[in-house]
Amino acid sequence: MKKTTVFGINLLIGLLFIILASYIQEQETQIKVTGIRSPKGKIILNVFKDNETYNDEKPCRKFVFDKKALVNGTLTVKCELEPGIYGITLVDDENENGKIDKNLIRMPKEGFGFSNFFMEKLKKPTFNDFKVDLKSPNNNVEIKVKYM
Repeated sequence: MKKTTVFGINLLIGLLFIILASYIQEQETQIKVTGIRSPKGKIILNVFKDNETYNDEKPCRKFVFDKKALVNGTLTVKCELEPGIYGITLVDDENENGKIDKNLIRMPKEGFGFSNFFMEKLKKPTFNDFKVDLKSPNNNVEIKVKYM
């Protein structure tokens, strides 16, 4: 009798985990990047979950894309992300060294951008400025690249 009860409980717990796992699956997010000036290099997307990880520069996910599909300065890429609120930053890594290069006065020499936000001032945006809600299917995000 005890074996049957334990087996039933384990079976129920297993089914709950399967249902939960299927509910919290990653979904495809389409990101349209505009304003790219050169087909050289790669596009780096860093995905942040909150203000703390953004300020610490510790993304929860990082995606790197080549620019083979670049058409008239526009590139559309797809990322798999779990539903949630994220902030996405972009670096146009033209020399493919894996980071954004800066000049002597710490101004970026390569292109950069933020999800659904275009930086108009010379001030680093906060996480709340560029966060996007990716809770529904068929998410679309736009990033416009800025060069200094």
